[in-house]
Amino acid sequence: MERTIYREIAATRGVWQLAILLAAFIAAAGLAVLFIEHHGHIVTGMNNQIVWGLPHVFAIFLIVAASGALNVASIASVFGKTPYKPLARLSALLALALLAGGLAVLVLDLGRPDRLIVAMTKYNFKSIFAWNIYLYTGFFGVVGVYLFVQMARGMPPLAVKVVGTVAFLWRLALTTGTGSIFGWLVARTAYDAAIMAPLFIAMSFALGLAVFILVATGVCKLTGRAFGEKLLNRMGRLLGIFAAVVLYFTAVQHLSNMYVAEHAGIERFILADGGIYTQLFWIGQVLIGGVIPLIMIFHPTGGVKPASTIVASVLILLGGLAQLYVIVIGGQAYPLEIFPGYEVSSSFFDGGISSYAPSYLEFALGLGGVALALMITGVGLKILRILPLSLADANVDL
Repeated sequence: MERTIYREIAATRGVWQLAILLAAFIAAAGLAVLFIEHHGHIVTGMNNQIVWGLPHVFAIFLIVAASGALNVASIASVFGKTPYKPLARLSALLALALLAGGLAVLVLDLGRPDRLIVAMTKYNFKSIFAWNIYLYTGFFGVVGVYLFVQMARGMPPLAVKVVGTVAFLWRLALTTGTGSIFGWLVARTAYDAAIMAPLFIAMSFALGLAVFILVATGVCKLTGRAFGEKLLNRMGRLLGIFAAVVLYFTAVQHLSNMYVAEHAGIERFILADGGIYTQLFWIGQVLIGGVIPLIMIFHPTGGVKPASTIVASVLILLGGLAQLYVIVIGGQAYPLEIFPGYEVSSSFFDGGISSYAPSYLEFALGLGGVALALMITGVGLKILRILPLSLADANVDL
């Protein structure tokens, strides 16, 4: 195995083209924010019943993926798996970038981003949202230090492992906090379940690694750096395990809800009678995001091909978006149980299934957050020595 040498990426023509494309998405998101702020959320698909729309799906997707993207660095420094050590710096950088992109979408969708100052200075610790402010800001600090100790010369291996362990535990707490937003929201029958926290942790493993695989292989392709097939195959099989775990916790979630009588209505809505939400669950989440990637990754011959891991990563990300759409939007579309055991109807849509159709402004804002995360990653790769000159199998201790 040759010595690992880290260098900044070169500003090739492909890199510039990608940067211009990402800048266009970010500019479109900025214009969407200004338009929504001027006219109000009436111009979006959100309403009084569904107050968390498509931007929140993208925001939670990026935040959950940020936690999972750090998993590669944790595997290297905390669990001592040497094949992942050359990728640890990129893992930390990508985690910071994804969290920044997700929080940008979340803040800019508030309508009054300046009100965030109130949330940061006046805390209600009975609210999980107040806890998450500490978890998010702490994640930036801990992972920033983690990246520094990885890049600093002469840093003792023990220091890297200690900081890496703290970062690993913090990312578990962060994802637990994000999942608990839904798990502790007892007013919604779709959310009220302790399984939400471990489910979101499992989702972070799968989504974060899928994003990491696509970013790492994409950057190497753009900059002409090698990425070993054996290393990619190893990561692909790990991704398959994570995808299977997500399916397992999803099954536990719905089987548990079906066992409880008060959740029978929401389960029938999601699994059978929910229209678009039912289709997204079975086709988007289970089939595209779970079953097909598992077949592609663990197929005796096709699973060892690099293209199988790349396509499976894309499918898992699409399935993750579908899963979060069902959780966030579908959970709000089902009516609140204001008076259990009674049918409720009024002129304010109480007791009925709420409708929601995302607008192009919400798509622009959500995709802008993704573009911002990728842009931050690209800038970091350009000015810092994050990526090795070669990730060929000969340069990686497999």
